[in-house]
Amino acid sequence: MCHNTAPDRRTVTALLAAGLGLTVLTACTPEDSHGASAVTGGASAAGSSSASVSPTAAGSPSVSSSPTAKQPVASPGKGALPPSASLAKQHSLTDPRSPWVVVNKHRPLTPLQFAPPDLVQPAVQLATSGESALLNSTTAAAAGKLFAAAANAGVTLTLASGYRSFQTQTATYNGYVNTRGRASADTASARPGFSEHQTGWAFDIGDGGGACSFQPCFAEQPAAVWVKANAFKYGFVVRYPWMLHETTGYYYEPWHLRYIGPEAAGDMAKRGIATVEEYFGLEAASAYL
Repeated sequence: MCHNTAPDRRTVTALLAAGLGLTVLTACTPEDSHGASAVTGGASAAGSSSASVSPTAAGSPSVSSSPTAKQPVASPGKGALPPSASLAKQHSLTDPRSPWVVVNKHRPLTPLQFAPPDLVQPAVQLATSGESALLNSTTAAAAGKLFAAAANAGVTLTLASGYRSFQTQTATYNGYVNTRGRASADTASARPGFSEHQTGWAFDIGDGGGACSFQPCFAEQPAAVWVKANAFKYGFVVRYPWMLHETTGYYYEPWHLRYIGPEAAGDMAKRGIATVEEYFGLEAASAYL
């Protein structure tokens, strides 16, 4: 199925709709030296929103759907305070201006048509233009540091997709609905008002050469490998990690980064917690209510 390249997003989504995606795509998954997948995760949006479907699976034909099957993660409240309660500064989980706002299939933005008041173009290498080249000012500053650190390590990062307005997301989502129906659209694009891209706190990266852009095989590229290991130092998490789609609502996207601040991102990394839903003690959001 995979031959020498990963399938494109349209093929991936079609396979998922047929119930074949995870099994057929197993051969596309990167493996580390121990034979397990080199990445952990779920998925978000590539080019259309934080909801495109690009599944990966473990390096064997049989894949467990349990979100903790491959990588145990800490559970808040087991003999200790929840991770977020241990931090010096707390932020709102509902205010879209907050770096901790959680947006998923159970938690739309309030208001739905929120637009960040401080959108700026970050000083990074761009692979896009227009509104998608913008981020909120805090994320833009952090992205500048992240990209500079990657460059110093010999790794090229590009901003492939940043802010996406409610209007843009509406047009994108409706396009999917018109061509594929609502059920299929919900596997490929976030509904308007339910996308992290609309907050200005999230963006997608590329590697400068376009290799495996928005495809499962991007996980093998130096850009994805480097951010997975280092993004937390600059306040970012890979928002939709591998095999945790039942928690996040989206299959693994190694390109989708979300800013939550260095303290919280570092705390998540230290405790081995992979999703913001678990970190903040929120319910899983595998499907829209």
